[in-house]
Formats: sequence, C-alpha cells, structure tokens
Amino acid sequence: MGSRRYHVDRLECASVGATCVTMAMQFSSDSTEAMKQTPVVNDPGGRMLPDEMDEVYEIKRTADFIQQCQSKRVALQFPDELLVNSAEVAAKLEEITGSKTFILGDTSYGSCCVDEVAAEHVLADSLVHYGRSCLSPSTRLPVLFVFGRRLVDINDCAAAFRTLYPDQKSHVVVVCDVVYSYIMGDLKRVLRPEYPHVSFSNIDNERHPLSSGKASLFPLWTNDSTEHPGAETVKKFGRQFSFDHQLGLEGYGMFYIGEESLTLTNLMMTWNKCAFCTFNPVTRQGRHETLSISRALMKRYYLIERARDAKVVGILVGTLGVADYLSVIEHIKATVRKAGKKSYTFVMGKLNVAKLANFLEVDIYVLVACPENSLLDSSEFYRPVITPFEMDMAYNRARQWTGDYITDYRDLLPGSCSHVEFPDEDPSDAERTDISLITGELRSVHLTRTQDDGPSCTAVEQRNSALTVAELSPAASFLDSRSWKGLEQKLGETAVTKARQGRRGIAIAYDDEVNS
Repeated sequence: MGSRRYHVDRLECASVGATCVTMAMQFSSDSTEAMKQTPVVNDPGGRMLPDEMDEVYEIKRTADFIQQCQSKRVALQFPDELLVNSAEVAAKLEEITGSKTFILGDTSYGSCCVDEVAAEHVLADSLVHYGRSCLSPSTRLPVLFVFGRRLVDINDCAAAFRTLYPDQKSHVVVVCDVVYSYIMGDLKRVLRPEYPHVSFSNIDNERHPLSSGKASLFPLWTNDSTEHPGAETVKKFGRQFSFDHQLGLEGYGMFYIGEESLTLTNLMMTWNKCAFCTFNPVTRQGRHETLSISRALMKRYYLIERARDAKVVGILVGTLGVADYLSVIEHIKATVRKAGKKSYTFVMGKLNVAKLANFLEVDIYVLVACPENSLLDSSEFYRPVITPFEMDMAYNRARQWTGDYITDYRDLLPGSCSHVEFPDEDPSDAERTDISLITGELRSVHLTRTQDDGPSCTAVEQRNSALTVAELSPAASFLDSRSWKGLEQKLGETAVTKARQGRRGIAIAYDDEVNS
C-alpha cells in the first residue's frame, strides 16, 4: 500500500508543477518500525478547503519566511500522514513567492527531525518543516517550523487544570505538544488571573541559524519571564519557561497538554523530580501521571550494567541534521577507547531488528539521535540500544548516578552544563576489578591509554602475523571463532572430485525421497 501511495503523490506533484523528492526506503518494513517509534502527528482527514489549508499550514507566514530569506529553492518536509496535502501547499507557495519548491517525502531518520541532508540534495536555500517536531537545533539551513493546529477545547483544558490544581497558589509550569502550541496565549489569558504563580512555556524560535543570536523574525508570543522579575529561565528541547530560583524547579508541577507520546516521555525522564499532570485534548480528560519514573530509571540503569559488561560497542548514527552530532560521535569513540573497549560506527537509516541482527559481534549499541528518538525500546532487539548518557555513565567513573537523566547528547560535550571530565589513568587500575551485577563475573575496570596520551614508541617488535588482524579488529576475531565463515574458496585445501548431479525437487519432497 505504501508504494501505491507514493506513486499517487508523484502524479499529484507533477500535475501542479512542483518537484517531489522521496528518499528511498532501506527496507519495506521500516515504515512499520517508524510508526512504532514516532506517534502520529496529524490526521489530515482528507482534502482541506482552501481557507482551512491557509490557516493550518500557515501559508502567509511561510511565504513571508521564504521572501525574507530570499530563497530561490525551498525544501518542504512532510511526514507521511500529511503528504496528502503537500502538492497543494507547494503550489500555493510557488504561486505567492515564485520560488521553486521540493517535497521531501520519506526522511532518512525520524520525521520529527529536520532532514537537512535531503534538502541539500536538491540545493535548497531554506527548509520548512511540517507537523510534529522535536525542535532539535539545525546548523546548515534556515528552518521554519509549521506545527499544524490540532483541535483542543480551551475551556475543557482550563477546567481540567483547575481540577488538578485546586490551590490557586500552586507553582506550575504549563508545557504542551507542539501541535497545540497555538492555544498557549489564550490559555494564559484565562488562567493567569486565577493562578499568579503559573509559568507558561514558549517555543524558542532562536534555535535555528535564521536567528543567529538576534530576535526571531517570527515570534509566536512574548517570553513569560518578563512577568516574573528575578526569575530564572530554562531553555530546553526548543521550549523556554521561567521559575522561581529560590523555590527551584523541583518545587514546580508540570502540566502537559497532549496525548501520550515520546515528547511526554522525554520531558518526564528529564524532569523526573517534578510531579506531572496531563490533559488529553482527544479524550478531554485530565489526570495525574502515575507512571513510575523510578521504575523506568532502574530499567535504564540495567542497560548501563549491560554496557559495562560489553567489549564491543556499536555507535548508531541516528541523525545527520541535529547540531553537534559529529562532535558527540567523536566524544563517544574517545570514551569507549579510554575504557578499553572497541567500537564500530554504523549509518543505516531507520533502525529495525533485522538490521542490527547482522552484527552479532557487537555487544551493545549506543544511539546518537534527537532527545525523543534516543529513548528507544530495544526489548525486541538482539542487543540492547542505549543513549550517549548511559554509555558515559557506564564508562566514566567520575560520573555518579544521582537520579538525573540526560536525553540531549549535546549536554555531555566539553563545555556543556552536564559534562564530566574522564578521570586520568591510574597505574593501580591495572589490577582493579569489580563484579558484574548481571553475570556475577569479575570484570576489569582499568583505563587504556590512548595513542595521543603519551609519546609513541618506535621500537621494532616482532608480531605474529596470524593474530594481527584479530588483535586490531574484534569483528575478525569473532569471525575466526565461528565454525562456518561463509562461502570460501579454500584454494588447494579441497580435494579435486568429479562433478555429480545434485538432488532435484523442492525441499519438502525431493525426487529421491520415499514418501511415507
């Protein structure tokens, strides 16, 4: 069904003169895995009326963005569920701006991330991202986010808030899924007279190169921190809000507007010391979140122990557009090397069980992706998949477990708020061991000096050529231990024999088999 849908999209784009670009899918099953990892962004509900499309897809705001950027070639990134309206949106923008538009159908990774690589394939000057977004910062192109507008009843939302927080002196931070961000201004006007200590989060529009440290060209609303002099401002996951510095963020509750999603999971894991309440606009119900964060954290801590037992680490590149992804890959490589482990780097697009099952020599994987896609449930995989923070927790002895959880890998880089320097090598570590909490076996915890840590040795030493490859490559060592290594020629090792006719028929009933 998927191939038929994309064929129709191409025909529609050709009829209106827009150019469609669809990235080739790695496997036919990738779309199913992507739907498991990323919640549905928006239900287009079929064709829209022109006025509805102009409002939902913010045609005028997008056209202003394109004209102010003076873009001649614009990439329009749509998730699969919004492709039904992509051709009409592209035609409208071309008619207003005169720019050439390119529709990016399939993204290489999660649809919540900006696919700058696909945009560069068509030499785009700027990119417009439609639908749900993780708001991860990009580095190459000016990006405009058009979230869409899912229906929500503000009166029901306000009533649910009053029920969940009967005390009007409560300190609460209101956050939402991006598809409901358009109601924050109206909700603030309804609740602020009753709840003076409530902070409303804003979308941080300065998290893309268009701003360059100056005021955004397209602000959605003013910063709430201006109404609380002396308050401290938090900027995280593309959102910003203020809170009382003396009370601390732990003294605030979190009120989330939206359905259960990776966004909610990411926020609850990061601010796990805050009590969360949610309002679901679909069911119009509010509730106290009873998900045991401690249980979820202990599950992630189990993966940290698995990482400590691992000898070969696979680094999965889950993004090519989020800022500093190359820096964190190098940081992970250095950490793995210092911990005395071996690492391989894999670039394979969207992940699935079959892909990772091809590399049995890898003991554990670390996924470099946006904060929302990093928390991958790997229970179905043959090897666990962890986050960069969990890898750093497993191999960096200087980092202590405090209960705080970090999903944004940029916070781990040198100079960032959560960076912890790797300890220096101690000669006494050569004999230091601890006990694995999973296998109960002793394991070494010594650090390995890297080549850059000291002067290189130029002495000539005889090396056993038979073991050279195995010592340098854990994959070669794993292959050497297998009884069957694939189709090998084995020249000179196999005796010469005459060719003879093989068996005929099908596997369930060969011709020479006697039917019982």
